Amino acid sequence: MNSLLDTQTRTVDGPTPEQISAAVELALEEDLSLGADVTTLACVAIDARGTAAVVSRQPGVLAGLELAVQALRTVAQRSGTELIIEQFVADGDPLRPGHPVLQVTGSLRTVLTAERTALNLLGQLSGVASLTARWVEAIDGTGAIIRDTRKTVPGLRALQKYAVRCGGGQNHRMALGDAALIKDNHIAAAGSVTAAFEAVRAAAPELPVEVECDTVEQVSEAVAAGARLVLLDNMGLDQLRRSAERARVAGVRTEASGGLELDRAREVAMTGVDYLAVGALTHSAPVLDLGLDIIDVCR
Repeated sequence: MNSLLDTQTRTVDGPTPEQISAAVELALEEDLSLGADVTTLACVAIDARGTAAVVSRQPGVLAGLELAVQALRTVAQRSGTELIIEQFVADGDPLRPGHPVLQVTGSLRTVLTAERTALNLLGQLSGVASLTARWVEAIDGTGAIIRDTRKTVPGLRALQKYAVRCGGGQNHRMALGDAALIKDNHIAAAGSVTAAFEAVRAAAPELPVEVECDTVEQVSEAVAAGARLVLLDNMGLDQLRRSAERARVAGVRTEASGGLELDRAREVAMTGVDYLAVGALTHSAPVLDLGLDIIDVCR
């Protein structure tokens, strides 16, 4: 069977223009807050023009292309120059080593000033998409779904969760107010699983509620209280299997969480859980290696 990294292209709803602009502006501010790019100004003539290409140096899945393009365009606008940008792939597309992502022609000062900002954004988000795709591939055919968590880089949540979608995963909560997740500290504060569930139901009857459970007995209590989704935290395979069976009888969905590892993802998925919650998708994804190289200089 071919790898999903090699064959699957995904179309997903992208980040909003406001989210793209905010991320690019912040990233450029970090690079240019202490002044202009002195190295580029010293080494590159003001009228130097050329063509550069962004190329993937390893296999993966692309995400964040529009942010890279926006970084280039923003620097061009600020410097009063023009760039011609050709895009060869789209977010969600698989990449191979040597795979061209985009080509940009115009002021070399502009291109080199924007280079690292564009690559930082593109590499970070493509890394998330690529890692997600590996998890999705690992459980292919089991019926389970890979979901992310709120363990995201501060300020980049919407973009990282977009990258998860590019990799074939699904998003969990985007923030604290779009769903309730009753965790062990909430249960301790309320006194019991049932008390915590009833308190949340009374306060926000319209919101979906998920209950974190550490034992099969807690799963039974959450199901009896009326929970429709339970989070199975740090359970072994046998506990996961028994919990999933108990919940399934009542029509309740289950989500495995806590210390999940890619090489055991399929074993976890085969226990019958509906979801695998993987914080590593966003907090530990290695950056995908993409590089920008000048391929032609107009002299």
